[in-house]
Amino acid sequence: MDSIVVTGNGPLAGEIPIAGAKNTALKLMCAALLTEEPVTLTNVPRLTDVVTLGQLLESLGCEVARLQEGRALVISAAEIRERRAHYDIVRKLRASFNVLGPMVARLGEAIVSLPGGCAIGARKVDLHLEALQKLGAEIELREGYVHASAPNGLKGAVIEFPFVSVGATENALCAAVLAKGTTVLRNVAREPDTVALADCLNAMGARIEGAGSSEMVIEGVERLHGVTHRVIPDRIELGTYMIAPAIAGGEVELLGGRRELVAALADKLEEAGIEVTDTPRGLKVRGTGRARAVDVTTAPFPGFPTDLQAQMMALMCTAEGVARLEETIFENRFMHAPELIRMGAKIDVHGGVATVTGVERLKGAPVMATDLRASVSLILAGLAAEGETVVNRVYHLDRGYERVEEKLGACGAKIERIRG
Repeated sequence: MDSIVVTGNGPLAGEIPIAGAKNTALKLMCAALLTEEPVTLTNVPRLTDVVTLGQLLESLGCEVARLQEGRALVISAAEIRERRAHYDIVRKLRASFNVLGPMVARLGEAIVSLPGGCAIGARKVDLHLEALQKLGAEIELREGYVHASAPNGLKGAVIEFPFVSVGATENALCAAVLAKGTTVLRNVAREPDTVALADCLNAMGARIEGAGSSEMVIEGVERLHGVTHRVIPDRIELGTYMIAPAIAGGEVELLGGRRELVAALADKLEEAGIEVTDTPRGLKVRGTGRARAVDVTTAPFPGFPTDLQAQMMALMCTAEGVARLEETIFENRFMHAPELIRMGAKIDVHGGVATVTGVERLKGAPVMATDLRASVSLILAGLAAEGETVVNRVYHLDRGYERVEEKLGACGAKIERIRG
């Protein structure tokens, strides 16, 4: 099993290209099931999650062609022979569950395994299923699979989510575009990934209004057509690499970065004394010395992303003062804290709140990655640590970050992958 070795090596300098958004690419791949015509996606990140979902689509009967060294995908769902999304693939990737809405909408039937993914909380699918039921689908749970059917098609409905759920919003959205009549979705996710999905569906012939607000209105259409669509920049990768010069010092330009994708993080970094400036090519971040401690509470977009909480905690470990980090989205998402403590961090966790007292310098240590974002937070911590940090179980990392050791290494970080 691979590991990443990081040795504290002083300030960073250079530029890092930001890849296409993983979460956008995965949901657009699922949306390709809604049409018989080919869907071409460009600016696709080369990640194991993308490969896994491609394998699932192929198992359903889709043709998936990888072009431009994997930077583009052409998905043809002209003939979907299999209605069952099997456990052995779905368990690897939670986003696989989002084939459910498109399959029920287009085919009138789907059998999808309950999902897997990172172990960062229960992450139930109740809201997905309740939304589909309101659209007229019949739902049964049998032997770990969701059996959904709508032999007479789906019908528009008013659906108000009790709390914001990205996955449920997107599954309901994909189902509603082919439903008869008008669907109103309230208290929906406003994430850039969700807006990008709505934009792509509209380009395929859907009629969606309100994406990016708390309410969307969808007028169902009989069919969608193919499209060529570019995946937006990955805001979580962008945010992660913004934190790198903040924690290690130096100046890095993030090519393709846009402030509106990470405004909540940019505001917090500036509050901590880090310089964030727009450039013609993206964003530039400059560490100006030891950061100041700032409090963070995760929230749905446009709030502070839960997927950047672990990275922000790494920064706060060496900040001046005491920071309070509150996690409101997922339980069990402080599993990186004990590993950071192994590096000399002072962190006290009580329920959904972590109190971090900054130290002047962390110390390298062998640590274990527990999930995708935790793994990269340990790499960031290693940039600011004295000596060598060995991050084990980095297969999590490859699900969401493309060539992290090359990108950081190009900016002067002393980092290498050890093949296991």
